[in-house]
Amino acid sequence: MERLVVIGGDAAGMSAASQARRRRGSDDLDIVAFERGEYTSYAACGLPYYVSGDIVDADRLIARTPEAHRANAIDVRTRHEVVAIDLDRRIVRVRDVRSDIERAERFDQLVIATGAAPIRPDLPGIDLDGVHGVHTVPDALRIERDIVGAAGSAAERPGSARRRRAVVVGGGYVGLEMAEALLTRGYEVTLVHRGHQPMPTLDDDMGARVATAMRELGITVVVDTEVVGFTAGADGRVGAVDTSNGVLPAEVVVLGIGVRPNSGLAATAGLEVGRSGGITVDDRLATSVPGVWAAGDCIETLHRVSGEAVAIGLGTHANKQGRVVGINVTGGHARFPGVIGTAITKVCDIEIARTGLSVSECERLGIDAVAATIEGTTRAGYYPGAAPIAVKTLAERSTGRTLGAQIVGGVGAGKRIDAAAVAIWNAMTIDALINVDLAYAPPFSPVWDPLLVAARKTADRL
Repeated sequence: MERLVVIGGDAAGMSAASQARRRRGSDDLDIVAFERGEYTSYAACGLPYYVSGDIVDADRLIARTPEAHRANAIDVRTRHEVVAIDLDRRIVRVRDVRSDIERAERFDQLVIATGAAPIRPDLPGIDLDGVHGVHTVPDALRIERDIVGAAGSAAERPGSARRRRAVVVGGGYVGLEMAEALLTRGYEVTLVHRGHQPMPTLDDDMGARVATAMRELGITVVVDTEVVGFTAGADGRVGAVDTSNGVLPAEVVVLGIGVRPNSGLAATAGLEVGRSGGITVDDRLATSVPGVWAAGDCIETLHRVSGEAVAIGLGTHANKQGRVVGINVTGGHARFPGVIGTAITKVCDIEIARTGLSVSECERLGIDAVAATIEGTTRAGYYPGAAPIAVKTLAERSTGRTLGAQIVGGVGAGKRIDAAAVAIWNAMTIDALINVDLAYAPPFSPVWDPLLVAARKTADRL
């Protein structure tokens, strides 16, 4: 019987396995999935909201348990790490994490879905208790136990407010979400970012709006600052974060520095890896070796606007790519057409979204872009609950093609990015975007939606 081996039990890997099983039964295709951790198919994007207490039960982050996959005739083996791939012999070497015993497992077709690895720099003190990454369900469980314990300990002694200080390192999506989570938990929060403004996927002028909004929420935002180490307190836990601009006291530290494609296993086996660090695949998600496929955060894929190969780790991409692989390993002909970098997050009531290219990316690529930023409200100005919103749109000077959009605003602002994403995906001009028939009613939008106002202003500048 043909055997499909999947490395990685989260979004891409299990989407591929599940799609393959839907197309071919267990009497025709044997499917084995190896997962280094103890969870499968979990919502990594939901981890900060478990830490914040918005999600009270971590089990709700699990979309499908290993037992559910096994009931679907997928042999999921958790706590099993694939340590080597032999492409010539068509075997993988698998280590049982509990027993440390290795064995060889054959495959006819292989899916590599090893995800992304969190960036954890080799800094003094980074392994101290109280310094946390947030990448897996166990990470979130440890942080939640730590901050709840810290809060309880603080309440039991005089001057306890000093205990409730947290530093978040990194101003990207995870950094912002964890800053919100710790603020919600009652901590005094400082966010340290090495760049000029938080949210480096935005242009600096839009990132500055994010920084201002965070400061108004009570978060201390420190930019243009490098973290150089961590110092222990009197109890042996982390007590301070050492930076290029001084020392920041902290009893809890969360690292949100970013991730990189976890492609080392594939590279060692001899598969091609691109400049982004992701595994090289074609639009069917086939690697450089026949019968070997890859999907999810470990690969690089086409950016439909820049034309570059990029590694953008998002659960939306991973699930779509897993479906494509599951179809193709069972004889189908599905294709993954690329990405445009659409993303959204929030800090309390501040919503932040972007899609396509930024001005800084256009400058790097040599694209002559025109941009405009407008300020408005999320609803008709006279309607209760109208919140401020800033929208920035970009267009190519020579063609008028819509290149990108960025949004920072109150509740109801962020999902407008989807309309911009559709326009960019379909290579619409900025003039065409102005006339898109968007829904209007005072509780939802002004009569001229802010996205269309930004498009109109950008078109005027062309």
